[in-house]
Amino acid sequence: MRCDSVALVLGGTVLLGGALLAVGAPPETRRAPGAAVSGEAEKAESQRPKPGAKAAESKPGQPTPAKGKPAEGEPGKAKPAAPEKPQPEKPKPKPPVWEPVKSLLERPIVGPALPLTEVQRYCDAAVVRMPEVKTAAEWDKEAARLRDEVLRRVVFCGEAARWRDAPVRVQWLDTLPGGPGYRLKKLRYEAVPGLWIPAVLYEPEKLSGKVPVILNVNGHVGAPGKAYEPKQLRCINQAKRGMIALNAEWVGMGQLSSAGYHHVRMNQLDLCGTSGVAVHYLAMSKAIDLLLALDHADPQRVAVTGLSGGGWQTIFIAGLDARVTLANPVAGYSSFRTRAMNFSDLGDSEQTPNDLGMIADYIHLTAMRAPRPTLLTKNLTDNCCFAAPHSLPPLLTAVKPIYKLYGKADNLRAHVNADPGDHNYGLDNREAFYRALQDFFYNRAPDFNSREIPSEKELKTVEQLQVPLPEKNHDFHTLALELMKALPRDAALPKDKAAAGPWQKALRARLREVVRAKDFPVNALRTGQEEKTGTLAVFWKLQMGTAWTVPVVELVRGGKPGDARPTVIVVADGGRSSAAEPIDKLLASGRRVLAVDPFYFGESKIASHDWLFALLVATVGDRPLGLQASQLAAVARWSRSQNPASPVSLLALGPRTGIASLVGAALEPEAIAAVEVDHPLTSLKQLIEDNVGVNEKPELFCFGLLELADVKQIAALVAPRPVKFQNAPPRAKTDLAGLAEWYALWGVALDPLAP
Repeated sequence: MRCDSVALVLGGTVLLGGALLAVGAPPETRRAPGAAVSGEAEKAESQRPKPGAKAAESKPGQPTPAKGKPAEGEPGKAKPAAPEKPQPEKPKPKPPVWEPVKSLLERPIVGPALPLTEVQRYCDAAVVRMPEVKTAAEWDKEAARLRDEVLRRVVFCGEAARWRDAPVRVQWLDTLPGGPGYRLKKLRYEAVPGLWIPAVLYEPEKLSGKVPVILNVNGHVGAPGKAYEPKQLRCINQAKRGMIALNAEWVGMGQLSSAGYHHVRMNQLDLCGTSGVAVHYLAMSKAIDLLLALDHADPQRVAVTGLSGGGWQTIFIAGLDARVTLANPVAGYSSFRTRAMNFSDLGDSEQTPNDLGMIADYIHLTAMRAPRPTLLTKNLTDNCCFAAPHSLPPLLTAVKPIYKLYGKADNLRAHVNADPGDHNYGLDNREAFYRALQDFFYNRAPDFNSREIPSEKELKTVEQLQVPLPEKNHDFHTLALELMKALPRDAALPKDKAAAGPWQKALRARLREVVRAKDFPVNALRTGQEEKTGTLAVFWKLQMGTAWTVPVVELVRGGKPGDARPTVIVVADGGRSSAAEPIDKLLASGRRVLAVDPFYFGESKIASHDWLFALLVATVGDRPLGLQASQLAAVARWSRSQNPASPVSLLALGPRTGIASLVGAALEPEAIAAVEVDHPLTSLKQLIEDNVGVNEKPELFCFGLLELADVKQIAALVAPRPVKFQNAPPRAKTDLAGLAEWYALWGVALDPLAP
């Protein structure tokens, strides 16, 4: 871009910013029917005479008696107060000048159903399919490849690779009496450096030789955590049968339930380029390490089982860790394709880690168990998730043939609980697990009792199972706070003009990879037009590739849409209808406006389970932020193709669309001439500092983005094109320090923070 063209755009930016974005206080609105009236109005109303009442006369010079009191000289008779004059009705406030624009922006274009339908179809199509294999040897090779890929590209990214190699640290604490024939040992072990997991070991009092070891995990049980009674009962029953059972706490539950452990904070690690799911994985693999280090542990008989989130943990570790010889996930997972069409199955952060669905579906993880014994337990009328009728058939259909290749079809079993049939690991489901233990760990021994041994009187309280933890135990949030200190890895901007261009080129290419940017072709469908008070609106469906439809309202005031005039793409966190006032000001200044709702915002918001679908988009290999930025860039290219003489700028109203706009402008240097962000996020680190969850702003937790670049570095990619930050927080001066000098390096006098 030539410097003279930059100066021209700079002039346009001045017109975009400042007063044009100054939003006044909203005008006073009329009282809605049924709303409370003011005290004065209520008083006046109460003092009006009742219809048909006769007004009492007062003698000249005699004061009007108070309401309800008799007048002097007339005992027992009360003179009503003189009626007050009705208060004059306040004049109706004028509607805001931008009201006609707002009504145009509110007109539906794609409707509420299409964004949900499109994301469902997109994710379903993007989930990796099972390959066709003809021999057990072929599947062995494929399973080994998948295991390596998932561990390397999903689980152990970034700092998690170092955590994996950390030695197992276990601290044994108190021993408690359990019940007849077994005892409880409290312990804690380190899943990742500085994050200790409390656990209780159920150990038979008499041990000889090698015995099975069972890792018992639990799901979203809340405060009870490891004291959840059905979990205690199966641990007790395992110990009474001569097995060693480990009852481990799950992060986010029980003793580990403070805000920093909540699973939506896991993605703070993802933002730093370190796999948050590694914490879950290592909590299980280190537990298996400590079990196998016990003197009586039999490495040929290692089982994992759990309900719900514990069922997810079971298949995740059992599919990836070959040491697990028997797995019994209970109502814990389904295929990603099943999830896309069944909202009840959409899992949160740990169940939907970045890129898993593009490498291995949960069908693959189940098949990777072959030929090792696996019992899939489902509930017939599950009132939570993964109900048998929809979740079980796809798994069995795909995985049963793999077990048959080994001649071990019986090693893949299914159990469906009908009574009570809800979300449970109750008696029927526990006894199904005991039967699997009998068959696979005890060679169908006839003397093995597969009926539950009643043990309710031996249950412990939450307090009795409490395990002391370090005062400062790491969680997702504190781990992310530590990681972000050294990020971005290459934060410094070049000081030499000769190095600036190559730096931009290299970082732009890496940014494109991190956000998984797309070059969407646009098929524009004009759906109608409308004019109000001199503003002409044209309504567009922009079909981007074969998957996405982006609603756009094109607005002009005076002239025709095709006239040569500067164009501003406006995008807002609150959707396009929330941007009526600044859009009206842009129209008054002679701009053409394209009001856009990209993926996840405004009319493009997903109607149900929105943030869970954002996670699903990420697990099949895309990034919501990349979709948004790519869609904005595509709109800009389309606008330039329609109006080649009209420069295109971006105006983002809000921190979320602000990041998408900056990324879009950084990746599209030709079609986007300038960017302005009102109320910006000036550092991605603020998301971590404020302990934001992925459920609040899912697109901003783009895996590895902060490791690569913060807002300052992304803005630097836009130069020499102007970037302006309006109404920035006080921290912006520190977060964005050096950008004015960066522009000076390009020969442009611009301070992005100047009013």
